Amino acid sequence: MGTRSVALVLLAAVLLQALLPASAAEGLVRIALKKRPIDENSRVAARLSGEEGARRLGLRGANSLGGGGGEGDIVALKNYMNAQYFGEIGVGTPPQKFTVIFDTGSSNLWVPSAKCYFSIACFFHSRYKSGQSSTYQKNGKPAAIQYGTGSIAGFFSEDSVTVGDLVVKDQEFIEATKEPGLTFMVAKFDGILGLGFQEISVGDAVPVWYKMVEQGLVSEPVFSFWFNRHSDEGEGGEIVFGGMDPSHYKGNHTYVPVSQKGYWQFEMGDVLIGGKTTGFCASGCSAIADSGTSLLAGPTLTQSSQAIITEINEKIGATGVVSQECKTVVSQYGQQILDLLLAETQPSKICSQVGLCTFDGKHGVSAGIKSVVDDEAGESNGLQSGPMCNACEMAVVWMQNQLAQNKTQDLILNYINQLCDKLPSPMGESSVDCGSLASMPEISFTIGGKKFALKPEEYILKVGEGAAAQCISGFTAMDIPPPRGPLWILGDVFMGAYHTVFDYGKMRVGFAKSA
Repeated sequence: MGTRSVALVLLAAVLLQALLPASAAEGLVRIALKKRPIDENSRVAARLSGEEGARRLGLRGANSLGGGGGEGDIVALKNYMNAQYFGEIGVGTPPQKFTVIFDTGSSNLWVPSAKCYFSIACFFHSRYKSGQSSTYQKNGKPAAIQYGTGSIAGFFSEDSVTVGDLVVKDQEFIEATKEPGLTFMVAKFDGILGLGFQEISVGDAVPVWYKMVEQGLVSEPVFSFWFNRHSDEGEGGEIVFGGMDPSHYKGNHTYVPVSQKGYWQFEMGDVLIGGKTTGFCASGCSAIADSGTSLLAGPTLTQSSQAIITEINEKIGATGVVSQECKTVVSQYGQQILDLLLAETQPSKICSQVGLCTFDGKHGVSAGIKSVVDDEAGESNGLQSGPMCNACEMAVVWMQNQLAQNKTQDLILNYINQLCDKLPSPMGESSVDCGSLASMPEISFTIGGKKFALKPEEYILKVGEGAAAQCISGFTAMDIPPPRGPLWILGDVFMGAYHTVFDYGKMRVGFAKSA
């Protein structure tokens, strides 16, 4: 389309704005999406709690359609019990339809291949048939991606990809020939379309979003997400390529610069519980906006972050698996740790001084003490190294926070014991009483100098209705390992409350209250 044609289209859009209702004047097509019935496999996928119910079972995606051509394209998102948002794209000519997650936490596009013969998961989903596409180009380079507990492997191919009304030509993508385990078998989506930066793209493949910009398919190098958190409504939300829809948000966006390309990463400030500072991240933490993660996650690689996640879950009454290591540290070393803190011992050295960690010059690390258990006596003659060291460092952080509030030593030790009870289960989830939402505090995150508060109804994930309803805390512990991590992950729990803009042109991320 030439410059003159573009100008005429823009002029026509301005004239139509004055004559037509808002939805029509935008030149954007919206398609209502139906909900799929909930079955037992669906409940497994939504609960985030099975052996493989990890991060990518909470992925969100989009269901396609509609668009304003070069003006920008809207893809409607389907809400699956507030746990999965997914939608439809086409691969090949004519387009072969696939349900995918639009994921800002990864950068590759993959779909199941017709050549996937030995993975059961492939037979539950649509599969790409290269022989049926006139625009297919052979590549053949091998590829493998690990998503938490889910993984895929296959090879690269090239073909046209249809997103809404946009057709991206010569797009490199992965044909998945192996999808082991249950993760993708119970998922409601076929594949994943990554919207992260090329820096984290497997095989250095150029992401679909880059191709949209390079081929002039969008007028602005911006895309935005609006998630509808009301799972009883048919509309799941929208992703807008080429701009944003003013009806999706209230007020102005607060923008922060991308601090490192790869994920959509930025710097975050203090975390508040019920309006009161916790001191965590007061000096800054790295965070990412990730549409591919259902919950809001803090890293465990930083003990203070794991501590704040546990403290948040304690404040909202979430119950997880009782950590015996944590309780052992409090009962056997709690008073000694308190004494060292009161004596103004450097906090990072305390756990090494009590013998649970060694000190590497910056912080405590595992002391390598093995656990020897006498089965007959049922007593432990030693201490587990990693968990005990981690539990000690968390206890130090918690005690520091309580001492800063001038709490007595007895109150502090009792409180730390309560926090031990709130440590999440091995898969990270913690449940809450669905009837207690009214008494739960707001949890706020400081971004760009502004406090972004989450209300209980925004950070609690409800699965089911009536007596069978289950409520899951939206806060969990999850790691992105170095060198990219540790990072806080502001997933769909946060993005559901705040409309999120990914500005590729100005390298920034913006948040505004969702409409």
